[in-house]
Amino acid sequence: MTIPADHTSEIKAPQRKDTERRALAVACGAHALHDGYTDLVYVMLPIWQGEFGLGFAALGLMKTVFSGTLAGFQIPAGFLAERFGAATVLALGTALAGFGYVLAGFSDGIIFLVMALFVGGLGASTQHPLASSLIAYAFAGARSLKALGTYNFAGDIGKMTLPAAAALLIIVLPWRHALMLLGALGAVAALAIFLMMPRFHSDPPPLSKNQSNAHAGGAGRAYGFPLLLSVGVIDSATRMAFLTFLPFVLTAKGASLQTVGVALTLVFAGGAAGKLVCAIIGARIGVVATVWLTETVTALGILALLPLPLGAALMLLPVVGVALNGTSSVLYGSVPDLVEPAWRQRAFSIFYTGTIGAGAVSPAIYGLLGDAVGVPAALVVVAAVVLVTLPITLALRPALVARPS
Repeated sequence: MTIPADHTSEIKAPQRKDTERRALAVACGAHALHDGYTDLVYVMLPIWQGEFGLGFAALGLMKTVFSGTLAGFQIPAGFLAERFGAATVLALGTALAGFGYVLAGFSDGIIFLVMALFVGGLGASTQHPLASSLIAYAFAGARSLKALGTYNFAGDIGKMTLPAAAALLIIVLPWRHALMLLGALGAVAALAIFLMMPRFHSDPPPLSKNQSNAHAGGAGRAYGFPLLLSVGVIDSATRMAFLTFLPFVLTAKGASLQTVGVALTLVFAGGAAGKLVCAIIGARIGVVATVWLTETVTALGILALLPLPLGAALMLLPVVGVALNGTSSVLYGSVPDLVEPAWRQRAFSIFYTGTIGAGAVSPAIYGLLGDAVGVPAALVVVAAVVLVTLPITLALRPALVARPS
């Protein structure tokens, strides 16, 4: 006997709510821990320099090994998740990321340290594509965009808290013991992920009638994902280029090293808020309108920083941070609208590989431009390239699923 649809929804609604809460909580926790592990490298670089007598090239290699491995193995992580399940692979990756820092605590030289960071980056490569796809399975429509914005925001919380916790631990413990302790968190988190993360099959959450019609008639979806990826690549590349040049712009205005640190904190704080706020705005006014808003404010903000005095520039930086990072939440949240449910893990893997990879190489490319034309002119170019995303986003409009407010 077939149960009427309205009765089915009544039976399944509480269970679905619990599934959503668990998926979001576990994914946010994983994001916070993994992003914290990624930025923990910055805290350790001065310590490793003194401990092992490393030069700046070797220190740069430390960060490149972790971030490069993280970026490069996201697509293989997606393939593994298709075979063994996203929750299982995410749990194993979390344990492996923590184990990398445990190994770093045992390191006695640069070779062992590079191997440890490779292991950590390999484990960290699982988090972005798999946690994102699990949230996309748990939530539908505009609620998916809001959930992914919350998930995106959680990563910034981890970037602020885990490195700060490491700095405090190193005051009372040897740095090796501190790393081992923080690395052990990965095993605890892995167990929590494995036990608490809901398992999803190929079927997505139920869609509304309008959303179902949009999926069925979305002729533009074949080209929609490449367009979205191109916007994400440009956004990520210009964001990292701006952050690279910002200290030099402020120094030219008379900023001290401490003031530059405060300025970066203002940008990052605004960015963390932007990831959450812009996801909510995107669910209200749509992806295209939100991207136009954030990218226009980003470009105008960058240009406005150049002539402003130091005090006014510092006041503007949180606003720039909101727009600078807010776009990413809207873009990540649109991936589920442009691919079939069975392809979401692979799509997120490709999307994060492209955006993180672009952010990794863009400082070197824009650095060459800065050497050639100077920092102010290079920032004008950065602002102009940001605006390239606007016509691409317009071309993307037909491919996007209409979201209810």
